[in-house]
Amino acid sequence: MRPETTLFMLMSVDGKISTGDTDALDVDKDFPNITEVAEGLEQYYRLEQETDAFSLISGRVMAKIGSNHGLPASENPYCTMIVIDNKPHLEASGVACLLRRFKGVILVTDNHRHPAFEMANRETLTVLFYENGIEFTDLFSKLKNDYGVNKLTVQSGGTLNTQFVRQGLIDHISIVIAPALIGGTNTPTLMDGESLHNLADLHKVRALKLKACNKLDHSYLNLQYDVIN
Repeated sequence: MRPETTLFMLMSVDGKISTGDTDALDVDKDFPNITEVAEGLEQYYRLEQETDAFSLISGRVMAKIGSNHGLPASENPYCTMIVIDNKPHLEASGVACLLRRFKGVILVTDNHRHPAFEMANRETLTVLFYENGIEFTDLFSKLKNDYGVNKLTVQSGGTLNTQFVRQGLIDHISIVIAPALIGGTNTPTLMDGESLHNLADLHKVRALKLKACNKLDHSYLNLQYDVIN
């Protein structure tokens, strides 16, 4: 058993989930500065507020949007964040910031030196350690059976997205498409990671069934699919 999962992402028409190939560039930071894109961005954040009570994100993505840099505490934290962070990308200050912003944090890592271990006595912080690399099927099962995660929103980067989809761990897709073309071979996309190499790899492709196509204001779209696993 595992949670029912939804991959929820903001991307450009050409599938980019960032504005460039460095961590200094990011859609959350940059779209508000682009005319004809900024005007409709708030719709994405409104939809985000309606996502599940548990949300999964990577440490790199969380650090990129500023949790290492003292973002203000949320007065009404609405979800528990599950953070995949091996490098680590989050410093102790970044973990502390997450604990202020959200109802709880479940940090998952295979790095025994992660600074979160020194903070594990915090009531709202749980650290899950995998010694030989994170096994995502096992992790999702633990989240369901040990932590009561029945529904999970995934908002990770392109490499993790690909791993989750190919392992059959994503049930639904909800994509908000911004009216922009970004381009760039190395700019992160919705699905990155290892490419398929031959016909024998085609079983890794996941077909989708369209559930809704919602035209939003300011030329934005929200596409919703079921994943055929």
